[in-house]
Amino acid sequence: MDLPTVTISTIAIAGGDERFPVRRIFCVGQNYADHAREMGGDPTRNPPFFFAKPADAVVASGSTIPFPTMTEDLHHEIELVVALGTGGSDIAAGDAMAAIYGYAAGIDLTRRDLQAVAKKAGRPWDLAKGFDRSAPIGAITRGAPPEAGAIQLSIDGSERQSGDLDQMTWSVAEIIATLSTYVALAPGDLIFTGTPAGVGPVLRGQTLRGEVPGAEPVEVSFS
Repeated sequence: MDLPTVTISTIAIAGGDERFPVRRIFCVGQNYADHAREMGGDPTRNPPFFFAKPADAVVASGSTIPFPTMTEDLHHEIELVVALGTGGSDIAAGDAMAAIYGYAAGIDLTRRDLQAVAKKAGRPWDLAKGFDRSAPIGAITRGAPPEAGAIQLSIDGSERQSGDLDQMTWSVAEIIATLSTYVALAPGDLIFTGTPAGVGPVLRGQTLRGEVPGAEPVEVSFS
């Protein structure tokens, strides 16, 4: 049998034809106080916790995707995503922003019913968060992301999530620095930085549109 051919996931880069290669996807949980509360968590400034999605979970903006299997409660979570151009271990917070290649608007799709079962049983969230096509992402804007500005998501033109980047419990620099103590970060890594309050269900036939300041919107529809 011949060796299989593996396609590397890539993301469009705004303003050009180049594409950003995706190595890994990390996500920060409950990084906005209001979202922590709506999920039954503690909104105080506890150390950030992380989970992951596979690189091939990436979905290009403008796609129509099949509604995920094994769920009756799919949720949307709009997030600022940072793309790393360099990496390292034990990165100081003061040096962290220099590791960023660019940023984008992303949506962390979540099979909330599976997550609830996993939480209750004390099991991992992998199949609730890291399923096929669970990471729609817009084109990457080069440079460091803004520290403040409106982050929002709408469904079929109706606003569902709205917040401000300055409401993040842990800043982007702090997230990168903390994550680099657990793993050696590398070029091509993506980090979803958390979502504001207002997460909720997505239905078949609906269109999601997410926006973060300075980046192209991310938009996907469900068949």
